Amino acid sequence: MPRADFNGLAVLTLESRRAAETAKLIAGRGGRPVVAPALREIPLESNVKALAFISDLIAGHFEMVILLTGVGTRALLRIAESAGQREAFLAAMRRTAVAARGPKPLAVLRELSIPASIAAPEPNTWRELLTALDNAAAQFPMRGRRVAVQEYGVSNPELLAALAERGAKVTPVPVYQWALPEDLEPLRAAIAAIERGELDVVLFTTSVQIDHLFQVAVQMGAEAALRRGLARMLIASIGPTTTEALLRHSLRADIEPSHPKLGILVEETASQSASLLAQKRG
Repeated sequence: MPRADFNGLAVLTLESRRAAETAKLIAGRGGRPVVAPALREIPLESNVKALAFISDLIAGHFEMVILLTGVGTRALLRIAESAGQREAFLAAMRRTAVAARGPKPLAVLRELSIPASIAAPEPNTWRELLTALDNAAAQFPMRGRRVAVQEYGVSNPELLAALAERGAKVTPVPVYQWALPEDLEPLRAAIAAIERGELDVVLFTTSVQIDHLFQVAVQMGAEAALRRGLARMLIASIGPTTTEALLRHSLRADIEPSHPKLGILVEETASQSASLLAQKRG
């Protein structure tokens, strides 16, 4: 029998790629999953910058590559393959210092037998990555070092500026970006349900979900209603980066899991949902 920690609460997930998995996890904890994908991942219309990076890397023009996501790392490999440069790209990565933001790019690196020189500890935000780079400064000094940063979705100007402040010559490498789903009806329906007070919990697993939720609400003329509805809901954030995005929208995360993983997010939100929601609704 499923554990009934959610006790029938309606739990909104804005996941796209992992929508089915998330819904199953919610139901397994006794919740009623409401799925409203908030984004879709699309390749850049032009891979000019990524192709230029691959060419420059093979030519030895970079001393360090920073990988921020596993999906972006795989996308770089696909772009290299499309240009007939797979093996040359892998060889260049193996002779270049590589820093990984978290476990997902690390897993891809292991699959490709590319050693990671630096890895950020949990919760795997750009701040932990920067600290790891600072701790390795004796071996990998930033000043004068040519550093490529694989970007994901949107650029991280704070990370790029921090690297530049340390003297690095930074080249951002955008690989993919986020767009709104082609079908916005589930997201619009979720916003309307929040307005009517029909949902109890929302799980945010990336900052882009928050941005897109508000973007669609503004288009609907429902931003104020969305805020009123969220004020009565339990807001769960998968980790510090997403929590920061909530703060930018003047929202507070009611729960952040002990580890930034989807299963732990659902488990810990479920187990605390009754008490936290009672406190929030007062």
